[in-house]
Amino acid sequence: MALDIPREEPLGDRLEAYLAKCEEKLGFVPNVLRAYSFSPAKLQAFADMYNDLMLGASGLTKLEREMIAVVVSSSNHCYYCLSAHGAAVRQLSNDPALGEMLVMNYRAADLDPRRKAMLDFAVKLTERPDEIEEADRQGLRDGGFSDRDIWDIAATASFFNMSNRMAAAIDMRPNPEYRTLAR
Repeated sequence: MALDIPREEPLGDRLEAYLAKCEEKLGFVPNVLRAYSFSPAKLQAFADMYNDLMLGASGLTKLEREMIAVVVSSSNHCYYCLSAHGAAVRQLSNDPALGEMLVMNYRAADLDPRRKAMLDFAVKLTERPDEIEEADRQGLRDGGFSDRDIWDIAATASFFNMSNRMAAAIDMRPNPEYRTLAR
């Protein structure tokens, strides 16, 4: 990370336990969490939002949410998120080629029409948000998404647009472990 920000205060037991759980489950603490750990409030806010969007109740599968993360990050050329979430797609799909196709060009992947519509919407929201209109939302409804699902698609895409920009601003680099996961 290009910024050297001293920790404002101790993280506290809850956040220390969260980082320990990451170490236990992944074998490392993701650098994105390290980047936010200078501030317990910022780390907690980031972790809460991420965990709600990516792991909370939703009509979207975990794989679909990770797919959104990858195509948004591909549009934004976010090295950190492409590495981290490309690995998650490879793991969740048991298909290393799918993860690579989504990183390079999701349109090359053999996607069902529902998932293609979902990713098209996420990319349009990323690249041309001022062009989103009712026809875009209706296209998702026609593909089987509920209004709550559309909210989750938009919230996930929006979160990763923010995260991509933060990663670029502070030169956040992916943990080396991501490169070899699920290959």
